[in-house]
Amino acid sequence: MRITLRQLEVFTEVLKSGSTTQASQQLALSQSAVSASLTDLENQLGVQLFDRVGKRLVTNEHGRLLYPRALSLLERATEVEQLFQAGNGALRIAASTTIGNYILPQMLGNFHRNYPDIPLEMSIGNTEEVVKSVSEFRVDLGLIEGACQSSELISQKWLLDEMVIFCSPEHPLAKAKTVTLADLQSAPWILRENGSGTRDVLNHLLFASLPGYRIEMELGNSEAIKHAVMYEMGISCLSRRVIQDQIESGSLKEIKVEGLKLQRTLYLVYHRQKHVSDALKKLLSYCNAEHLIDNA
Repeated sequence: MRITLRQLEVFTEVLKSGSTTQASQQLALSQSAVSASLTDLENQLGVQLFDRVGKRLVTNEHGRLLYPRALSLLERATEVEQLFQAGNGALRIAASTTIGNYILPQMLGNFHRNYPDIPLEMSIGNTEEVVKSVSEFRVDLGLIEGACQSSELISQKWLLDEMVIFCSPEHPLAKAKTVTLADLQSAPWILRENGSGTRDVLNHLLFASLPGYRIEMELGNSEAIKHAVMYEMGISCLSRRVIQDQIESGSLKEIKVEGLKLQRTLYLVYHRQKHVSDALKKLLSYCNAEHLIDNA
């Protein structure tokens, strides 16, 4: 069976107008094209949809049976056309842990208020996992905590993020008047796992200056690290966004080392061969307008 939407459209218009002449005017088709389309539909169905009474077409029981179903199919086809004409489609976003838990909720909430018809799907993993998801086209956009070296991906600077070394209020370094790199070198560290953006940045910015530093524990998420530090199991370094509430409440203590400033860049990444839909353009434009840093 090869019934087309055009045949159903012709049928419904003929039924509403009562003649092929008026239907042809409504559809901007010739009368012969309308008659041919209607005849083809009847031949495929094996029934007549209209009784021919002189020059008039009168709907019969077959036409009445088909009409609501034909309207339903045409309405659903129109919905499909409007869905994509509006440039809307579900956006799949993958974010590394810090971004996904502490930055994106507010950002995507604001985006959703501006574009309520664009569905969003978000997954969270470490930077390595996010880059893999983007490379394999499993997500449309990735937000990561370090630079991406893959030639397959477009990497765009997005946010500046301050990293803070911290300890429990009872830790000796919390009470020290001055803290040196040597103090950090001898302290037990609680860190994110290898493959996380936070760990990669610390390896580059901090631990290259602390040969022989001691790792007490590796944990897979920032919340676990904060609690381990609160219970005096070691010191750590995370984004200020992650620990700001605990610093302000006094449950964690910031460790300041003179002359040491830890700052990293967060990035947006997407595949070079990715079709940038209207919905994705809107999200990228929103990110650029609200958060983009100097790419020079």
